Amino acid sequence: MTDTDVKSTPLAAKHVELGARMVPFAGWNMPVQYTGILDEHKAVRETCGIFDISHMGQFTVAGDSAAAWLNSMLTNDINKLNVGQGQYSVMLNDRAGVIDDLILYRMEPETFFVVVNASRIDEDFAWLSAHKPADVTLENHSDEYVGLAVQGPLCGAIFAKVIPGVELPPRNGIARITVDGADLIVCRTGYTGEDGFEFFCPAAEGVKWFEAFLDAGAKPCGLGARDTLRLEAGMALYGNDMDESISPLDAGLAWTVDFSDAARDFVGKAALLAKPSSRQVLGLVLEDKGVLRSHQTVFTAHGEGETTSGTFSPTLEKAIAMARLPLGVAVGDQVEVDIRGKRLKARVVKASFVRKGQALV
Repeated sequence: MTDTDVKSTPLAAKHVELGARMVPFAGWNMPVQYTGILDEHKAVRETCGIFDISHMGQFTVAGDSAAAWLNSMLTNDINKLNVGQGQYSVMLNDRAGVIDDLILYRMEPETFFVVVNASRIDEDFAWLSAHKPADVTLENHSDEYVGLAVQGPLCGAIFAKVIPGVELPPRNGIARITVDGADLIVCRTGYTGEDGFEFFCPAAEGVKWFEAFLDAGAKPCGLGARDTLRLEAGMALYGNDMDESISPLDAGLAWTVDFSDAARDFVGKAALLAKPSSRQVLGLVLEDKGVLRSHQTVFTAHGEGETTSGTFSPTLEKAIAMARLPLGVAVGDQVEVDIRGKRLKARVVKASFVRKGQALV
């Protein structure tokens, strides 16, 4: 990919104006940090930060059989969703490899808003289009929105300042609101382990809304803090913790696969049933001095595993990682990680290190 192939969000000039260091990510020119990863990480854990997520994809699906069709394409059961609710789900290929992990919201009984990963927009849309029945409409609105993720314990207060008199939707909920004639979408999820919401507005109004949240007290944050926050929270990243060669059962995502309705079939189900999980995802806390990254070999009493994501945890002040390990490994076990040819000691923990600012390990 050349520099001319890299896209910029409508907020790119504003990021530069605010002093952000820009880097290419998933085909987009994105801010990696403003005042520093540790400073931005702390803001989200203690007050409120705001991230540009305009690079992510947004689809709408509608039609008389929209719910039934999506239920045949995704691992989670859409029938569990009432109007105004959302769920995390996974889309598989025929071999049960993960095409993408995504969040699906039920806007109306047969209308859905789908948020997908930036690096998978084209692949997701092509896959869904190839399987779509004639009575379902699938539309890609990814270039029409600016997306903002506002995260941290003060996010509700920030929202109230920017849009007085309107309440945030409940956790995992979605709401469509109109302000000064603009149609806005607010989702109450997050990728940081803190309370937060995602705000989608028309692209032409993105800078205005971004500045409004900044003026209300949200601190601009980049991809660096977004990665340390999501890893502390034990949240998976496409391309690191899963891809088209990895089953969700081996990626720590078994909880997104709903087998409760035996009559419901979905793409990849037969392959999942034919090949049960052979690995588990657990967390590691490094006890020796070093840095944990992805693709480091982990030596256990039950065989070798591999780290999938790793970083320095600002909250724990230790190196942490998510790792795909043999099934016999248990929380509390001692293992060794190959870091630049040296075996360093690590402790096995649950793959969730920090939530709502509190250490869990």
